[in-house]
Amino acid sequence: MIWSLVKIIIFVVAVAALALGAGWLLETEGGIQIVVAGKEYTLGPLQSVIALVALVIAVWIGLKLLGLLIATWHFLNGDDTALSRYFERRKYAKGYDALAEGMMALASGEARTALAKAEKADRYLDRPELTSLLTAQAAEMAGDRKKAEETYRKLVANDATRFVGVRGIMKQKLADGDTETALKLAEKAFAIKPKHEETQDILLKLQADKEDWKGARETLSAKLKHGSLPRDVHKRRDAVLALSEARKVLDQDETIEAREAAIEANRLSPDLIPAAVMAARGYIEKGQKRYATRILKKAWNAQPHPDLAAAFAEVEPDEDTAARLKRFAALTKSNADHPEARMLLSELNIAAEDFPAARRALGDLAESDPTTRSLTLMAAIERGEGATDAVVQGWLARALTAPRGPQWVCDNCHNIHSEWAPTCGNCGAFDTLTWKRPPNAELSLPGGTEMLPLLVGAPTKKSDDAVTVVDDENVIEVEDLGNPATQNT
Repeated sequence: MIWSLVKIIIFVVAVAALALGAGWLLETEGGIQIVVAGKEYTLGPLQSVIALVALVIAVWIGLKLLGLLIATWHFLNGDDTALSRYFERRKYAKGYDALAEGMMALASGEARTALAKAEKADRYLDRPELTSLLTAQAAEMAGDRKKAEETYRKLVANDATRFVGVRGIMKQKLADGDTETALKLAEKAFAIKPKHEETQDILLKLQADKEDWKGARETLSAKLKHGSLPRDVHKRRDAVLALSEARKVLDQDETIEAREAAIEANRLSPDLIPAAVMAARGYIEKGQKRYATRILKKAWNAQPHPDLAAAFAEVEPDEDTAARLKRFAALTKSNADHPEARMLLSELNIAAEDFPAARRALGDLAESDPTTRSLTLMAAIERGEGATDAVVQGWLARALTAPRGPQWVCDNCHNIHSEWAPTCGNCGAFDTLTWKRPPNAELSLPGGTEMLPLLVGAPTKKSDDAVTVVDDENVIEVEDLGNPATQNT
């Protein structure tokens, strides 16, 4: 309210000042004489002021007209002027409107509309990193792979958009199954933008599929360096890659390099079962049995596994059953209640022909957690204690339809593998195989007695008292374990 009063006072003062000024000019004598073309014009003081103001306005209008003429001339010559900037702003406005409409159409699944809007935006805008990307995505949605690839190649030619172009073509090659070209493009994309997490993952997967374990380890190190992978996960996966590298070297009969790589893999991740087994066998070859035993015990403490027990048996391959039972006590006392430890101890007692001890070791596992292996062991115990064929065949019949128990299962697609591998053979996921029970607990697979020949020894011939149960896909035999001739310890 005070400000309004101040403005009113200022307005009144200004009007009063103008009135006083006009009155003073009217009362003032004299004036200005102007001679034009021989005619004389006399202007009074007030008229002189009005003429001066009119002259100033006329000069201002003249200058503006002159500027308009000059701007028009520059516009016609193609120079940058306010007029050209006006039309350019309108052009950009139309281009950005078309770009926005194209993005909305792309999000709505209207590929043809998005493609048309992208072409319109490209006519108005000089922003290929925006319009070309929209064109490529719209062309892919419309099924025009050729146009999409051409657009991506245009992006590759520009330094600012090279990564987007390479990545787009790489995804097309992946969709086409051309992994060789996709790998090269992934390496280029990684070189351009090494911090891009998706590119890191694609490159790592392609290198693992190609068994380029050295390159995969470098990519994995880059993921750790750029913060896209936790340190503990990196350590585990680096161990998986080191193990895979060792297996590859082993296939090439370079045993020294393979042994060193396996030991490195076990050092990186002591609980990785295949690494522990391979490292232990490497130490066994060098005669360093104590180191092999230490590795296997450490891995067994983390997770009991049949492969660990088999490697532990290889430490002293020529020992008798009593010595083996005593030596394995150091292993079985750890995780003694684990089903794997109980079945292993039962197998060892069967090999020593101590069937009551084998039954005690197995306990109620055949009833509480029936698997092909535990039921087969129960059949062997019954045979060793002199049970009738009907009893033994009853256990074997149950073994045929029982679940196999823990296996190598992919955490991603739940596919079951007969042995460990760095990548899933079904879905291609990296480091997803886990030793666990399959989701389908009723799955029955052959091979319930795979550990028994390793500990007891493969029979040279079948006993006359062997009991065999056969179905369409499985054959399970239990030898007369009471006959020493069938054992090779």
